[in-house]
Amino acid sequence: MDPVKIAVVGVGHLGRHHARLLAENPRADLVGVADARQDAVDQSVEKLGCFGTTDFHELADRVEAVSVAVPTGRHRDVAGFFLEKGVDVLVEKPITPTVEEGRELCDLAKKHDRILQVGHIERFNPAFQALREKAIQPRYVEAERLAPFTFRSTDIGVVLDLMIHDIDLVRQLIGSEVESVQAYGGAVFTPAEDMSCAILKFENGAVANLTASRAAMKAVRKMRVFSKDGYASIDFNERQGVLIRKGEGWDIGKLDLASVDTTKIQDLWKFVFDGLLTVQEYKAEMTNPLDEELTAFLECVRTRQEPEVSGEAGLRAVEVAHQVVEAIRAHPW
Repeated sequence: MDPVKIAVVGVGHLGRHHARLLAENPRADLVGVADARQDAVDQSVEKLGCFGTTDFHELADRVEAVSVAVPTGRHRDVAGFFLEKGVDVLVEKPITPTVEEGRELCDLAKKHDRILQVGHIERFNPAFQALREKAIQPRYVEAERLAPFTFRSTDIGVVLDLMIHDIDLVRQLIGSEVESVQAYGGAVFTPAEDMSCAILKFENGAVANLTASRAAMKAVRKMRVFSKDGYASIDFNERQGVLIRKGEGWDIGKLDLASVDTTKIQDLWKFVFDGLLTVQEYKAEMTNPLDEELTAFLECVRTRQEPEVSGEAGLRAVEVAHQVVEAIRAHPW
């Protein structure tokens, strides 16, 4: 099949990587780039040899699909324009800053029978994909996502900027809708919240405890998942994890704990984890999640299959994110 004619709208910090990877992808024909800043356009044109413009409207008649990486506040206008023109759209997360605008994009995609994918890149992180393959049924999830202040995405708070990654992931893992939200947080550097802690309770009884901050000394992206059968921990930065399960024949009710004299066990860790529990460590393949995300989008454009992260999935994440923000506002600093 012929490569998909595609363009990138917004070639700043993230969008320039979209453009570079698409230019290298054999399934894509990078037709052009657009950015409000002429210097950003010139740099991309010089490096990639494609058409460039400061007016994204000029791309509509040239492409089958676009990747939208403009500031969040412009997602509705830019992505909506291309959907109305019959162009498939990959839009960076969050889908929009408001639930209403997100619903409008989903409705436009449905009306014009277009692919709408949202850039929740952690779905394509090999560590998360490996965890999902373990088929764990989570009952409690802890997620920590911390980052130093970067002066980017200041048009939104940390919930829509960082925590929304984990909101999407726990919704996918738990497979149930959020029933209630408790949250705390506040501003540190910007008018919006820069740190937040949220407790999400799901309809099936599962609970997720999420922490996000963009006022940290170093980047941390970790998740711990507890189930009736075991425990898993993953590090998104290192793309590795560990899975601990109960060994065959495990029955705590039949284990005579009173008879276990731990003072006579030379290696208690070995006694527990060799005899009672199984430990599986895994290092995921070092693939590029952004490249995987873009390739998946191109495949959806060609096959018309539903994306891994549809517009509706992106909208659900924004709905929960706004519940978190409202809970924070109910408990001001």
